[in-house]
Amino acid sequence: MAASLKRFFDRTVVSAIAKEIRAAHPAFPGAAFERQALAGLGRLELMDRGRHIAEALRAHLPEDPEHAIRILTRSLGPDIPADGSPGMSPFRYLPHTVFVAEHGLDCFETSMLAQRELTRRFTAEFSIRAFIERHPERTLTQLRRWARDQDPHVRRLVSEGTRPRLPWAPRLRAYQRDPSPVLALLELLKDDASLYVRRSVANNLNDIGKDHPELLVEVCRRWMRGASAERRWVVERALRSLVKQGHPGALEVLGFGAPTRIELVSAQVQPARVRIGQSVRVELVLANAGKGPARAVVDLAVGFVKQRGQTSDKVFKLRALELAPAERVSLGKSISLKQHTTRVHHPGEHRVTLLINGKRYPAGKFQLLR
Repeated sequence: MAASLKRFFDRTVVSAIAKEIRAAHPAFPGAAFERQALAGLGRLELMDRGRHIAEALRAHLPEDPEHAIRILTRSLGPDIPADGSPGMSPFRYLPHTVFVAEHGLDCFETSMLAQRELTRRFTAEFSIRAFIERHPERTLTQLRRWARDQDPHVRRLVSEGTRPRLPWAPRLRAYQRDPSPVLALLELLKDDASLYVRRSVANNLNDIGKDHPELLVEVCRRWMRGASAERRWVVERALRSLVKQGHPGALEVLGFGAPTRIELVSAQVQPARVRIGQSVRVELVLANAGKGPARAVVDLAVGFVKQRGQTSDKVFKLRALELAPAERVSLGKSISLKQHTTRVHHPGEHRVTLLINGKRYPAGKFQLLR
């Protein structure tokens, strides 16, 4: 995805940005901006392209940052859909968010207004972090107000922008050490009417659990009291990383804390030798060996070989089971071995492991060839 987004920033998009800004500010030197923005753009990665275009904006917008940010805000196009799925076109506003983050820290109110408008058309989850670092209390006050905003994109910004480990962004070290300010915001959003917002809440909690697993379990245990189906979904998604690790507290919150007699009966990985770009299929049979009903969360881990020969597990969700005594169930999972920007495959022996409530069972192996 990052590669396609990188290529998205081309001459057409730069020209569209210039056209929008000229409509809001006729004095904007669009041609000069385009020349600077396009110079060397093709050599850069995604986020660096955003910064490069932002530098061109800085060179050709009015020198006063507050005036420049107001022009950028007036230039924005229509809002994106409420479900947050408008395609790639809103990414043209990545340079705008970079501009606000780098040049708007000393004009707080104007920058907050700009970010509210940007997040309704793209996202301000990257730019808001600079304000959290520079103006923590003022920004938290604004985020508390936005948690009650009528627009789900604005409410989502409250959660997504405060994620301690937001992908593609610097970590919020202060919130990694002490996530209590973030948790106070998530309390306001845990029962949000929008799934788009609730998914962000769950992802934020999942981030927090990577640094504070016991705290996450405590919060989720409290949230499960009298929880609606929607809130249960948030909790289940928030605990996904801890469940994959077999964390006893996370399993207990989800009702899988008691010892289980569900066991692996047979496992098969086919083909035994496969080439990069193809796929393998894992077939499993599980059974309840106990005298009473048994429940378990079942996952599959593949030890992918890394560039230097070491392995790293990637865990795939299978399902939650409840089996009667002696009941059996067959499960299957196809694993794609196509190359991706987020997962590059390397040749070597790959071991497959079944996880039943975190307990590991060898399930086979395959040899990956070039």
